[in-house]
Amino acid sequence: MAISQKSIKLLWANSAGRCAFANCQPPLAMADAENTQSYTVGEMAHIKGEKPGSNRYDSSQDDSDRNSYENLILLCPTHHTIIDKPENEETYSVARLLKIKEEHEAFILRRLTSQAFRDKIQVARLIAPLLNRNRDVFLSFGPHSKIAKANPMSDAHKTWLYERLVTIVPNNRRILNLVIEGGELFSQDEQQILSKFEIHARGYERWVGQEISYEGVAFFPVEFDELIQGLATNGRL
Repeated sequence: MAISQKSIKLLWANSAGRCAFANCQPPLAMADAENTQSYTVGEMAHIKGEKPGSNRYDSSQDDSDRNSYENLILLCPTHHTIIDKPENEETYSVARLLKIKEEHEAFILRRLTSQAFRDKIQVARLIAPLLNRNRDVFLSFGPHSKIAKANPMSDAHKTWLYERLVTIVPNNRRILNLVIEGGELFSQDEQQILSKFEIHARGYERWVGQEISYEGVAFFPVEFDELIQGLATNGRL
């Protein structure tokens, strides 16, 4: 059963013709150029695999569900290949792909409907809860948490691996979006601090996705947390 026109239109529209992976910016539809006809390079990838033996295949699905908008994610050819490599099935689970799709479509919606921030205090007060949630997860389940130190054989490590994917990385993306949208409200010195977080967050996500080793991740900039928490708490420009 082929993908319906309704599902195709929903997927391309809600994704704004962009790959769902964060920071994968090239458009997936190309307009006419010189003697070249317009064309698309976007690929409608199946979240739960299309055929038996493919990554994330669910035998309980029927063809209608399998080719529905809910089971599709718009990707560039590179990221489509990455998620469907057998060795990457655990990394790119159904839950993670659904989260990537949700985050991307929410980002597109925010960009289309977003309003200008009043000042950097407003930006900081949106970022602070996300930072706090990430800190709570790290302190509760991270490698230096009390439970991990007290019982290395506990499930804390498994929980930590899960929370990195479903909490910290998505929160970092939200923070980056806020930094991009409201960054001009910060002073030049403050923008340098914002850039440090951006470098850290991008490297961290690549590490979680097993693209690079931890040595390739810049340390979390403490001055970023201090800047955001100070503005959010004290409300001083």
